[in-house]
Amino acid sequence: MKASSARPLSPHLSIWRWGPHMLVSILHRITGAGLSIVGGLLLLWWLWALADGRDSYDYFTGWMMHWTGLILLVGLTWAFLQHLASGLRHLVMDTGAGFELKTNKFWSVVVSLLPLVLTGALWAYILFVRGYFA
Repeated sequence: MKASSARPLSPHLSIWRWGPHMLVSILHRITGAGLSIVGGLLLLWWLWALADGRDSYDYFTGWMMHWTGLILLVGLTWAFLQHLASGLRHLVMDTGAGFELKTNKFWSVVVSLLPLVLTGALWAYILFVRGYFA
């Protein structure tokens, strides 16, 4: 039996408008996967370099101090802070709080912007105060 090609789309595709709460939910899933895959591979590389000796560890730190490694580390920092903030938001929502439309939108925007600010502050401290560019 052939399926009808005139089947309606799921209602959520046609009636819901894009909102900040959707962005936070999607980013939570993406950052969780990114932290698992990219962060896990980076952790394994670091452990391997640590166990393999000084030359391997120097090679690893050379890559991490290069601009491509720094971008990777900044991205992982942002992903961690984004995932943490949205996880805390979900924890609060699991208690039954924060479902009102204005409250939900406000905290969605805060959860989207706070990790950017915290990542910038942390890496400004690491790079400028702790001595990379000092």
